[in-house]
Amino acid sequence: MSSYPNLRLRRTRASAWSRALHRETILTPADLIWPVFVTEGKGVTEDIGSLPGVSRGSVDVIAKRAREAVALGIPCLALFPNTPKDLRDEDGSEAHNPDNLMCRAIRAIKDACGEDIGVLTDVALDPYTSHGQDGLLDEAGYVVNDATVDALVQQALNQANAGADIVAPSDMMDGRIAAIREGLEETGHANVQLMAYAAKYASAFYGPFRDAVGSGGLLKGDKKTYQMDPANAEEALREVRLDLDEGADSVMVKPGLPYLDIVRRVKESFQVPVFAYQVSGEYAMIEAAAAAGAGDRDALVLETLTAFKRAGASGVLTYHAPLAARLLG
Repeated sequence: MSSYPNLRLRRTRASAWSRALHRETILTPADLIWPVFVTEGKGVTEDIGSLPGVSRGSVDVIAKRAREAVALGIPCLALFPNTPKDLRDEDGSEAHNPDNLMCRAIRAIKDACGEDIGVLTDVALDPYTSHGQDGLLDEAGYVVNDATVDALVQQALNQANAGADIVAPSDMMDGRIAAIREGLEETGHANVQLMAYAAKYASAFYGPFRDAVGSGGLLKGDKKTYQMDPANAEEALREVRLDLDEGADSVMVKPGLPYLDIVRRVKESFQVPVFAYQVSGEYAMIEAAAAAGAGDRDALVLETLTAFKRAGASGVLTYHAPLAARLLG
């Protein structure tokens, strides 16, 4: 290899056109998935205190956001319901209601936009349980695996029947990908995609999200018996391998920026579509830094999203999706 002064790496950085020409990682609006929160009512928007700039929307408002996403070039919305407390119970039975918030929002988006946008749905019971856990509890308060998987299959099929394009199990129960895939195949939903939250960590970055879906104040205990230990990386590769073997079309790493090493290892190990979730705590940190004058919001957003792509992510779930899409133009 040549050396200085024959090789001057600053040559290609000297002007904007040259930097653009030599840029290795390209970020576009098509790389973004926009997570949105659905609430009851009509014409309703509700600010989320711990997520400045993010609001819940009633079904009609979510349909408008879908049209906005299409106009911005964002290819997919991810839906999360804020289920009213009076509809929550120990078993999360509202998840199986074909007219629940999630299903109504799916149908409204499809009515508004047709096939111009994809709809990704969360498969987990925490937005529906009175205890805030992602699954069913035994008498000791332990989240049981197999009975929870049966409930998740019902939930996923309910969403698929409503028109979901991608069902995304975020619960981290063992064996749920195979069970959901079998259920989809047997009920005529062979083309519904499965995006597995394959490496979801028991993270401290989820607080604002739990406020947004109304489960934060309900959660009893923690989720460490099913979400992953943040200290583990090899285990993440085992989880991903299992989910792929069971029929996942794509996998997700969550949270995002603190786990870029996992994104990179998953991509290099399996060469499959891997998505990263820039979670609520990450979003809130950027917003807090910008509000404090510690950094430029636009630059922080684009730099972090580019980092996901550089690490190997096929796309990113981010609450900054509409802002980033506008900046990318």
